[in-house]
Amino acid sequence: MSENIYKAELLNPTMYKFFTGVYNDFKSKAVSDYGFELEPLEYLDFVKAIDEGLIKCISLLENDIPTGFLAYATSISEGIELNMVHFLGKDDKNIKFKILMEKFLELTEQERKRKVVCYPLLGGQSSFVSEISKFGFKFVGQAVLRFKFGNSQSERILDNVKQVHLPEQYRITSWSEEYLTQAIELILENFKDTADALFDTRFRSYNGVEDIINKIVEGIYGQFLDKGTSVLLCEDRVVGIVFANLTTSEIANIPLVAVSKKHRGKGFARQLVYRTVRTIFDDAKLAENSCKEINVTTETNNYRALKMYRHVGFKEDFCYPQAYLEA
Repeated sequence: MSENIYKAELLNPTMYKFFTGVYNDFKSKAVSDYGFELEPLEYLDFVKAIDEGLIKCISLLENDIPTGFLAYATSISEGIELNMVHFLGKDDKNIKFKILMEKFLELTEQERKRKVVCYPLLGGQSSFVSEISKFGFKFVGQAVLRFKFGNSQSERILDNVKQVHLPEQYRITSWSEEYLTQAIELILENFKDTADALFDTRFRSYNGVEDIINKIVEGIYGQFLDKGTSVLLCEDRVVGIVFANLTTSEIANIPLVAVSKKHRGKGFARQLVYRTVRTIFDDAKLAENSCKEINVTTETNNYRALKMYRHVGFKEDFCYPQAYLEA
């Protein structure tokens, strides 16, 4: 019996018709095996994104037949986003992963001199932790928490959240475009030295944070919920914020939570999260949205944040390692 011969090549139009089966196998397992919230692109849309330069894809060839791939993007943010590694079957997974990763590092060599690589090891991809660490990747543990509508315990906790008395100079309101500049300054203050900035370097600069917030507000990451976004003002200046959007018609997400250092320790963050959850939840009951859950992600060792989310009714769903390779 002859030995399998593996090689990796950047996917190009001449290979598209032979690659369909591999991609559709991934698509059928994206939710069940990899924890995707959204269904992946249809195959024709996937190759269109490649043609437009939004995604790059390295195909693994096994005896000249496509049996796996690695997909990544370099133009969406200031980093290189490694989105997915997938194989048909389970044979020689580590060997195949090594071949794809070596090709990926070769193709991105110049860009990696100025860009960090980030790779969320969702679902079955967590089995690659040992292999990817050999290439110099480091890891940040991420915990995903969910507030599921209809869960009696979560709803009871929400109903019993202790309200914080706001001093006279404070008030909480919804998002307005006039808060943009101050929100950028607040998020930069809160995130520039955190683990998030290790794998998303946009958090390290004003322009980078501006890009993140603009993409939230402009609906790039999902439908922005201006009413559900809670803003804490002190003497009409933004000192706290909880952003919210809909990633699907039924799933809301809290992408950013921040309170200015001078105003911490007073329960404001929990009050802001409470208001956001309460607003989205109440709108769902009034059929103003079709949301069935709200999720949020935080570091597994951020015990203060984990405790805060639990006190509002969130429950931890799963954890995953967020890998990053520094420039």
